[in-house]
Amino acid sequence: MEKVFISTSENNTGDLARACAKMTKRGDVWALEGTLGAGKSVFARAFIQEITAADEVPSPTFTLVQSYSSLKGFDVYHYDLYRLKDPSEIFELGVEEAFYEGVSLVEWPERMGSFSPRLMWHVKIEHTDQGRKITISSDDQEKQERLLHAI
Repeated sequence: MEKVFISTSENNTGDLARACAKMTKRGDVWALEGTLGAGKSVFARAFIQEITAADEVPSPTFTLVQSYSSLKGFDVYHYDLYRLKDPSEIFELGVEEAFYEGVSLVEWPERMGSFSPRLMWHVKIEHTDQGRKITISSDDQEKQERLLHAI
């Protein structure tokens, strides 16, 4: 199951991200897919600010990962995997604990290769003439139910 949204502004994208943050729970991995400039960081920033006390949410382009304490009692991890050379490098970033104990937002998730969690959320952001087309999906039945009732 998937839901499709059209965003005509950064505020629209932020509203959708905040709605997703409200329904997220420990163990969720959000794969943010899209080209450079598609809006992945805009989505991640609004999502993180919704469930943490963070005023500033810098892009982890150079650090590869930023972590935050959430108001829901788990940590939130923001990964930018663009600079990875090999999928196995994700283990140097502590993904095992993050993927199971916290909530993770992963930009450039295709860089994880076969190490990608099977039941991730997929947020695909594409440029269109109307703005951004944002498609949210998951193969997990429980996540599909949350998506159906929350947004």
